[in-house]
Amino acid sequence: MPPPPAVPQPHPARGDQRWPWWPLLPLYPYGRRRTLVRELIPDQVWSFEQLQGLLYVAVPIRMTVLRLAGGLLLYGALPPTRELRRALEQLEQRYGPVLSIVLPTSSGLEHKLPLPALARAFPAAQVWISPRQWSFPLPLPLGWLGFPRERTRVLLEQGVPFPQELDWVALGPLDLGLGTFMEVACLHRSSGSLLVTDALVAIGPQPPALFEADPTPLLFHARDRGDEPLHDSAERRQRGWQRLVLFASYLRPERLQVPGLLEQLRYAMAPGLRRSKAYFGLYPFQWLPGWQEEFASLVPSGGLQLQVAPVLERLVFPRCRPALLAWIRRLAALEGVRQLIPAHYEAPVPCDGAGLEALATALEARPWAPAESSWTFLASVDAALLRWGVVPEQPGC
Repeated sequence: MPPPPAVPQPHPARGDQRWPWWPLLPLYPYGRRRTLVRELIPDQVWSFEQLQGLLYVAVPIRMTVLRLAGGLLLYGALPPTRELRRALEQLEQRYGPVLSIVLPTSSGLEHKLPLPALARAFPAAQVWISPRQWSFPLPLPLGWLGFPRERTRVLLEQGVPFPQELDWVALGPLDLGLGTFMEVACLHRSSGSLLVTDALVAIGPQPPALFEADPTPLLFHARDRGDEPLHDSAERRQRGWQRLVLFASYLRPERLQVPGLLEQLRYAMAPGLRRSKAYFGLYPFQWLPGWQEEFASLVPSGGLQLQVAPVLERLVFPRCRPALLAWIRRLAALEGVRQLIPAHYEAPVPCDGAGLEALATALEARPWAPAESSWTFLASVDAALLRWGVVPEQPGC
């Protein structure tokens, strides 16, 4: 199914994409966040998307906007740049005000940090947050974290927003040691859209439309050496996307080596690359033959497929598969699911109750949280966290 077209946007003026609070979580693209708006379900559901990542390992992050009987609900939060606020104001003019802003996760910093600023941008909206919020290194009150105390309520513990139109299903709480993982899914009954945050994703074989404005991350990773220029072509964008996905999924894939510092410096500062956009030619990666097959194994052809992101399976859910499977089966039991909208990668993903039940059965049957091949590095991180006592051996899922 081809992705829904983007909603036409006026060319942003200088400063419309500015995000001044980026130092709180210094993720790429730092202080400038372009927002792509797509209408997923006509007159009912919209996707607001920005890029985020470490250096050039960037993937889409999504805030989903639902039309309700009296206005709009925002599921997830994005940095409220002037560009994003204007797009929301256009929806408000047609469908009513922003009534509620929902933070559906207790642990996703990339979802949590923009929420106070987004709440200030819409001062009449009720703020709903998932239970078991936490902060590190000190456990701070919600008000100190920027949440508006007078209009912030806790999902499930203090009710849920718009129960006559929405169903809410929680995963967790799961003990992560330093804090708690919890995610609250939402079914928008009128559109059949099931909204989730991090637990499930569907990775597309092609680069998302967000990269069309600036394909630099794709072109950076498409190279084999640091002195290669960032030439642009459809083939190189595809190559860069596949490698980027492997990075984001496994942190250090099996078919990747890190060359020594002297070899990296040997190709640095090449003509045409002496600028920060190209990291001055520093390229600490060496891809070995077989990485394309590794991507094909992760992202099979034949349409979007739901999966648990490997980094979450190995670092968040390695000892909590039963809780995850029970949650997926509760989602499968909901009536009227027609598509799933995750907060990352592709959306919408065609999905129904039978498909979710089949996913749970497949996850139950295959080996869980492996420790070999591309999973080796993630497994070593998990083992180190266990050894240091950072995460519990028995998380009480």
